Amino acid sequence: MNEMQLKFLSRSENEVFARNVVAAFALPLNPTLSELSDVKTAVSEAVTNCIVHGYRNAEGWITVRCVIEGEKLHIEISDGGTGIEDLEKALTPFYTTLPEEERSGMGFTIMQTFMTDFSVRSERGKGTTVTMCKDFGARGSDAQ
Repeated sequence: MNEMQLKFLSRSENEVFARNVVAAFALPLNPTLSELSDVKTAVSEAVTNCIVHGYRNAEGWITVRCVIEGEKLHIEISDGGTGIEDLEKALTPFYTTLPEEERSGMGFTIMQTFMTDFSVRSERGKGTTVTMCKDFGARGSDAQ
C-alpha cells in the first residue's frame, strides 16, 4: 500500500497541478493512456467543483488524498466550503447552480462514468468530500 496527501488553495491554476500529481502517483499501476486520462478528468472535475461551488468567490483549502491498494487507486477530494444544499439534485445530470456561467452540470456524472466507484458526502457550511476509486485490475482484455 502507498499513500499521499496534497493540500492547496482553491485557485483555478491549482486544478492542473492536482490532476498531474494524482496522475504521477498512479503511474506504478501501469495505467493505459485512456485510464490515466479518466483519472485526470475525474480529479479535474472534483477540484473544479471545490473551487467554483465549494468556495464561490472566496479562497479556502482543498485536500487530495490518494491510496494505492493492490490494483486500486482510491482518491478523496475535500473542501471546507459551503456544502451542497440538495445532494440528490446535484447528482442529477445537467443540474447546475450556476447556469449564468454556462456550467454543464455534468461534473459528478463524468466522475461517476470515468471511475470504478464514486460517492459524495456533503454538509451545509462544512464542506464536501468526493470519494472515487479506479480499479486497474478490472481491465478488459483489450487494455494495452
